[in-house]
Formats: sequence, structure tokens, C-alpha cells
Amino acid sequence: MSTLTIFSSLPAQATEAPAAERARPIPAVLGADLEVPVKGGRLVTYANLDYAASAPCLEPVSAAVTAALPAYSSVHRGAGYASQLTTARYEQARHTVRAFVGARPDDAVIFTRNTTDATNLLARCLPEGTTAVVFDTEHHASLLPWKQSVRLAPPAFPGEAVRAADEALAGIDGPKLLVVTAASNVTGELWPIAALAHIAHRHGARILVDAAQLVPHRRLNLTALDLDYVAFSGHKLYAPFGAGVLVGRRDWLSAGEPYLKGGGAVRSVDEDIEWHEDAEPRHEAGTPNVLGAIAVAAACDALSATGWTALVREEERLITRLRSGLAAIEGVRELSLWGPDQPRVGIVSFVVDGHSAREVAEVLSGEYGIGVRDGKFCAHPFVRHLLGTADGGCEDDTASAVRASIGIGTTEEHVDRLIEALRDLAAR
Repeated sequence: MSTLTIFSSLPAQATEAPAAERARPIPAVLGADLEVPVKGGRLVTYANLDYAASAPCLEPVSAAVTAALPAYSSVHRGAGYASQLTTARYEQARHTVRAFVGARPDDAVIFTRNTTDATNLLARCLPEGTTAVVFDTEHHASLLPWKQSVRLAPPAFPGEAVRAADEALAGIDGPKLLVVTAASNVTGELWPIAALAHIAHRHGARILVDAAQLVPHRRLNLTALDLDYVAFSGHKLYAPFGAGVLVGRRDWLSAGEPYLKGGGAVRSVDEDIEWHEDAEPRHEAGTPNVLGAIAVAAACDALSATGWTALVREEERLITRLRSGLAAIEGVRELSLWGPDQPRVGIVSFVVDGHSAREVAEVLSGEYGIGVRDGKFCAHPFVRHLLGTADGGCEDDTASAVRASIGIGTTEEHVDRLIEALRDLAAR
């Protein structure tokens, strides 16, 4: 039986957003009933408010991986049934991801380990002499991989971001790439990626969008937004099985040096090496993370089938409740680049007067069973800017913040527990 035959016999994957009338209930996450110990020896149900770091696994994702395990095998080069079936599932996952992000038919879809891996892969494939333009508000994965870059100061408002990118790109000769997040991993604020893509293309540049914090919360259409490259991680998309994705224009990727040199990336090895011209095999040497790719595809299907209207409505209800609660506590300050009215996903970072971020996180965990993140969130320049602190050592916890992030599985009780805990802490 050929791979094509197996592929056609597999269950159909989503190729477009389902109609509203066919939307399914919001899926459940694993670990919703997890109990954790708190001060005094009690057990309480865990309030996971750390989704921006890693989201829990969706039940449909776990089910898809479990279903694939009995026939798990290496892909692409095996003639046996298990290898053929696993190959079909792996390639079907690629099609599912392509549809999920609204990619163009000829875009490459390369499976990586995570967003950082995807960004570094693209950095290796840039034409010689390419200059990356990147804001200091970015995650380190977008700040650090470039051989040649121009760093822009945090913009005072969205229009300033567009103006600054416009000026920077106009002053660069040769190939250029604008790198920007779609949703901040520190504040959750949404960036004007459509306007930035327009500016990039007007100057003959390309744009890479870090969509790691966007795709778990909002629909993304790469084609409609006219984006060149998009990167995201499965572990933030309710698929914590070690896979990420780079999607985008094929030419740079097909011409770039193979990201990993090894099995599968080559057509032949003699005195000379003939590398694959196709971007996907060229950059996916070795045995890929098949189960991770299947998990990512299952998460894409589950979110699309649920319908974004229901997901966004529930998230906005909870994030409004959380932000209103924080605003009512004296001594608690939410961090924001563009003010409280800027649209955002379910991420809030804040500081508590008189308490370090680590102290707040430890008290929330040890006394209330609440999981949050503390630190600089792999965005050191941005966090220091928001806090108004001078550049200092990376381990200085006085220049850190607390981040609460929500998603599928977050409840009103989780939000209210955090607000009450912070109210108690601020009063101490």
C-alpha cells in the first residue's frame, strides 16, 4: 500500500475555519483536577496561570498522540506499513498546519523544536548581507540570532512602531528582514503586523512574525496579512510534545545552508554532497519529532473546530475580570507599553510594591496553589524598559515582574483566587 493510499484513508483534517453552526464545545485540558500542596499541608486544586510559558495539553491532542503510538515508526524511507502510515500522518500534519495559519499553497512548512529553533533556522538561511530590523521589545529568540541587525527602541504607540520601522528600512541597502511579534509575551499587547508587513514590502524587505503568543488565542491568516514568515511553538498551543513550526516563502529556505547536516537532508553523498532542494527535507535532517508534529496538528484542528468566536469571548471575559481586579488593589501595577486600552491576548504582567517578583510567585504557589511566572520572560531589555530600571545583571530580581496568563481551562475561581491572594499580600 502506498503512502498516498494511506494518506487518503486517514480522517480528514481541517482545511478551513469551520462554519459557526458547526463549532464544537471548548475542549478540556489535561490536569484540570490537579491537586497541589500548600502551606499547612492542605491540598488545593491547582490554579494554572502560566499558559504563556507552556499551555497544558488538550485532551484531543493527547488522544491523537495515543492513537498514533501503536504504529509509530520512522518516516519517509521505510517500505513497511507502520513507516508508510507514520509518514502519511506526518505529512498530513504539515497540511493541517498550512491551513491553520492560512499559508499560501507554495509556502514551506518546516517542523522545528520551537519558535526559537524556527527563528534560528531562518537566520541561517538569510541571503548574505541581510540586515534584520528588530525592536527591543522582542523575545530573545527574535533579538539574538541575526548576524547583522538594527535594534529599534520601544515605540510609544503602535503608529510609532510603523514609523520607526519605515525609517529604519529606508536607510538599509541590500536584503532586509523586519522581525516583530504578533502578541507580546510580556504584556499580551497586539502589534500592528499588517501595517508593518505593508511597510516592509514597500521597502523591498520581508517580515518574520513571532506568532508564539498569538496562535493559541486568535486566528492567524498569513496570506491575508501578507506575511512572509511565521514561527510558533506547539508547547504554547496546547501541544507540549516538543515541536514548533516555521512557515513561509520557500526560496530563501531552499537556497540556505541546511540547518542540520545528516540523514534525509541529502540526495546523495559521494565526493560531492547533493543537498535536497526542497525546503522541508533540506532542514529536517534525521528522524523528526513525528509525535510532536501530530500533536501540533491535533491542536490546530481542535482550536479551529471549536471556533474562535467562543474562545476569544471567554478569554476576554476572564482577562477583563483579572485586569479589573488587579487595578483595584493598591500597590499592584500592571505593565503596559501602549496603555490599558490596547487590544491584547490573555497575558498580564505586574509588580507589587514592597515585594520582589520571586517573593510574590513563591507566596502565590506555596500558600494559594497558584502558578505564575516571575522574571524578565526572556525579554530583558523590554522588561527593564517597562520598569524604568537601568541596565543591570540578568539575575537582579528587583528588575523583574510577575506574569499571569490564561487560556483554555482557566476558570473564574482561578482568577478570583489570584486577585484575593494579591490583595492579602499587598496588605501585609
